[in-house]
Amino acid sequence: MSTHPIRALLKQSPLYARFKQLGHYPDYWYWKLRGKPRRIPHIIKQRVVLEYARTFGLSTLVETGTYYGEMIAAVVDHFHKIYSIELDRELVKRAHQRFRNYSQVEILEGDSQMVVPELLQRLDERCLFWLDAGYCGWGKGIGNPNRLGSEFSAILSNKITDHVILMDDADGINGEGGSPTLPELIALVECNYPKRRVEVAHNIIRITPR
Repeated sequence: MSTHPIRALLKQSPLYARFKQLGHYPDYWYWKLRGKPRRIPHIIKQRVVLEYARTFGLSTLVETGTYYGEMIAAVVDHFHKIYSIELDRELVKRAHQRFRNYSQVEILEGDSQMVVPELLQRLDERCLFWLDAGYCGWGKGIGNPNRLGSEFSAILSNKITDHVILMDDADGINGEGGSPTLPELIALVECNYPKRRVEVAHNIIRITPR
């Protein structure tokens, strides 16, 4: 489906990313009024990222799925280094422009399934991984059924054994299109990596060292 011409024009404005960021606040209050349903507003996701960074003493963030850079903008002052991976070239260009004055931010273009393992070879410290690159919807042709598993495997099998992983949209791991179900994914991680704890809260999968 093509984008409406007016919406396409608005997206080209440098103010669009700011508009998106401000929109998280009414979204948060609407979420509370609805009784805090499973799909949480972005501001809660930002708080979860910061909470886990503080709890585990992590100063490097690796994000998959830059989109308009809302997560980076919200947490940039709390990390010494941020790597953000984005497949869409136009979004990469916008992120480069938006964060050009932040030396600690590095935008990486490409498929996170390929970029994450390559990036891990460069890293020499514990990191917080925020996986938000559209892993759900395999049945609709987004990615392939092994994509998320390959990224989990690369991170959990890395020489640095205490990376922390947060993955958004846990309810999308539902067995469609050849993907595992959420219980299957949890069992797979806990079976193959017994030193890891897996929890799900606010629709976010959280994998931490035991």
